[in-house]
Amino acid sequence: MTSDHRIGPIALPDSRARRVLESLLEGSGITLNGDAPWDPQIYNPDFCNRLLRQGSLGLGESYMDGWWECEHLDELARRLVQHGLGGHARPPSDRLMYRLQAGLMNLQSKARAYMVGEAHYDLGNDLFERMLDPTMCYSCGYWKEADSLHEAQLAKLELACRKLELQPGMRVLDIGCGWGSFAQYATLHHGVSVTGITISREQAALARQRCSGLPVEIQLEDYRDIEGCFDRIVSIGMFEHVGHRNYRAYFETIARVLADDGLFLLHTIGSNNSNITVDPWIDRYIFPNGVLPSARQVADASEDLLLMEDWQNFGPDYDTTLMAWLMNFEHFWSELAERYSERTHRMFRYYLSVCAGAFRARDLQLWQVVFSRDRVYRYDAPR
Repeated sequence: MTSDHRIGPIALPDSRARRVLESLLEGSGITLNGDAPWDPQIYNPDFCNRLLRQGSLGLGESYMDGWWECEHLDELARRLVQHGLGGHARPPSDRLMYRLQAGLMNLQSKARAYMVGEAHYDLGNDLFERMLDPTMCYSCGYWKEADSLHEAQLAKLELACRKLELQPGMRVLDIGCGWGSFAQYATLHHGVSVTGITISREQAALARQRCSGLPVEIQLEDYRDIEGCFDRIVSIGMFEHVGHRNYRAYFETIARVLADDGLFLLHTIGSNNSNITVDPWIDRYIFPNGVLPSARQVADASEDLLLMEDWQNFGPDYDTTLMAWLMNFEHFWSELAERYSERTHRMFRYYLSVCAGAFRARDLQLWQVVFSRDRVYRYDAPR
């Protein structure tokens, strides 16, 4: 069911669901049908009931259905998170069911590894080409000295290359290579050869095209099947799909294929705690089976396999990156509207905005972690 926005927001019925919701929002600065740019404007009388029944899933789906609008979704999300309402993302029965499922099943097994590629990354290269910058980096940029999204993504790629101490002739493995952004950059600017792996057919096809003529090999492959020996390994924005049951196997794979004097750089979104949970709307519509690691989980999984040499957090930069993607997406939507539905339009607007808000609230982090075997590592490049 959708709603007609031409009639404007409705007067919400006086119901138990409305009173409970308003009580939860008390002190957050958020008012239903309020005047602030982050206040949701409600167009369907069942909004409050749906939100209390379904939590985050109901909030996101009702936005996709046109049940409510908000001028600044990112600020709404920030206030919800900082007010501590993240714990209401799932109704209690759903939280219990997910914990049981995650405890009994490997939700990120090899058999399920390609699900996120099919659901999200294969959605359409034309969409991502318009949303992202020319590097086609689909991960956090580094904004310390950048004035644009493109500068921030180039700075991120160079930061990773310098931390890895790349030298001409080195053989590099890129786990989760996306559309070939790191492979293209590292070969052109540092003279290395790169083997990139991805679980997305659309990414693999475009990455091969973008890296044509360069010493780059792109493979459609799961990380658990990697063979060979590499001087350097990089993984940018892929670890979020590995899952807690597979963290140890992931680092065992790194240790197995990394040269004795090699370095490994892990670039990942991180969680502030080790709870095994996911946002149900993100899980259903954006990144199926994704889960964010905690610092403790990264440390435990790599213990006795690799030495942790350096850990940098630039999580606030993801807020800026996501808002830049949102600006691109909205600017070029007219070129995409014939192929993609308005529901997809609202899905991406909601996804980019609420994620930006979560990073702004410091509920999510962005880590770059450098590992070695047993070499002396003295990274001193400026950050």
